[in-house]
Amino acid sequence: MKACEGRIGRVFVIRLEDGDVVPECIERFAEEKGISVGQAILVGGIGGGDVVVGPRHSEKLPPEPMYLPIDGAHEVVGVGVLAPGEDGKSALHIHAALGRAGQTMTGCLRHGVTTWLVGEVILYEILGADVVRIRDKQSGFDLLEPGGH
Repeated sequence: MKACEGRIGRVFVIRLEDGDVVPECIERFAEEKGISVGQAILVGGIGGGDVVVGPRHSEKLPPEPMYLPIDGAHEVVGVGVLAPGEDGKSALHIHAALGRAGQTMTGCLRHGVTTWLVGEVILYEILGADVVRIRDKQSGFDLLEPGGH
């Protein structure tokens, strides 16, 4: 385990509108507000896009992602971590559970999905946390590295 300490800075309450693309619109908001590290909580509706639902083969690296399309409006609850990459640009890694008609799909919103009618986000800014996402050659993932600078 690796860790570092930070403290809560500003807290933003955001209403996403129909068709907003997640995580891009949250990343853009964070950039406009000068937020480098943070946590996002999302509730609302998702209406389209694809969700990464795991690697096609668990033992194969780098993993080939499996995608499931979002077929119609779904309820959503998600949580993510905003952190800068090696290029200094912050990216939001967000996982969510999406439900419709008693069925649930859980996965990564890495490639973006669209809001259906409304999404509500609480974005917590984290100050003083020395973190960076560093590309792992074996997995191909940009892994969170506390104390990475």
